[in-house]
Amino acid sequence: MGTGKRSLTTVTMALACAAAIMAAPGVAYANPAPSPTPTPTPSSNPASTKDLEAIRKKLDKLYHDAAVATDAYNAAEEKTEKQSAQLVELARAVVEGQEKLDRLKDRAGAAARAQYRSGGLPPEAQLMLSGNPQEYLDGAGRMRQGEQATKGMLAEMARTQRDLKQYTKDASAQWQKLEGNRKAKAEAKKKVTKQIAAAEKLESELEEDEKERLAELEREAAAKAQTAWLDTGVIEKAKGQATAAGKKAVQYATEQMGKPYEWGAEGPKTYDCSGLTSQAWASAGQAIPRTSQEQWKQLDRVDIKDMRPGDLIIYNPDASHVAMYIGDGAIIHAPRPGRTVTMAGAGSMPILGVVRPAA
Repeated sequence: MGTGKRSLTTVTMALACAAAIMAAPGVAYANPAPSPTPTPTPSSNPASTKDLEAIRKKLDKLYHDAAVATDAYNAAEEKTEKQSAQLVELARAVVEGQEKLDRLKDRAGAAARAQYRSGGLPPEAQLMLSGNPQEYLDGAGRMRQGEQATKGMLAEMARTQRDLKQYTKDASAQWQKLEGNRKAKAEAKKKVTKQIAAAEKLESELEEDEKERLAELEREAAAKAQTAWLDTGVIEKAKGQATAAGKKAVQYATEQMGKPYEWGAEGPKTYDCSGLTSQAWASAGQAIPRTSQEQWKQLDRVDIKDMRPGDLIIYNPDASHVAMYIGDGAIIHAPRPGRTVTMAGAGSMPILGVVRPAA
């Protein structure tokens, strides 16, 4: 019994010592069945600033290409709407021309039937056989009038036939243009969605902290560009005052701040860049082209030093972006997908030039 107690005590002490040794720091023991090493998550290997800068430039390229495709889509949409309206007018002209031609043919047919009922004798012979001189003289006058009316009717029929033929030809050509622009519109839509999807995929692969750092890099790049632009002193010369129409356009653009960007949108809930500027000026009573490229082509150009609130600043060498100048070196614009209508520095992007909608 004593021996058993000593043995139990010895085992207990041995176990206690083993537990103490195993708990002591700095002592390692081999695990007979080691667990697999966990796969590192993206956050354990964060992107470097250099990598994020490369991503920022890649996103700029993708969204720029999307903006170019959006302009192409908007241009095709605008042409499609105009051509549809013109096609409706041509169709109406074809219908009216055919109805007019039918009426003229009815009149010609009635004249032919009347001649048949009179025995087929020419009007001159009928008058000479009347035996009444006065009736003959009166009839001669009516005959000349009838001949003139017949000639006029035949000439009108010929003109109507020519017009109808031209209307039909124009309608056919217009339809072909309409179909061409529908195809261009569909192709542009595919390009837009492809570029935006690629950009969104690239952004979705970033961790939250990387997205924050990327946003900071974007802000730094914009601030650097704005500072460099202001340092040229060009804004100090831009003291032009807004016109009444310009003030209305600026007010409209300001009231849209916070609304989402959506390519191809013209409001009132969402906008793309040129949708915002065109609607702002429409609210001021001035119709301007729908796309940034056409705004650059068609509107009057002014020097930066002469710009005033309400003028439009066109960006990038291909005129793929537009914003409204509101004064003091600032703009309001709809930047890109995923962003909202906002205020920014006018020099934060590469300026192509300035255009003025108001006369």
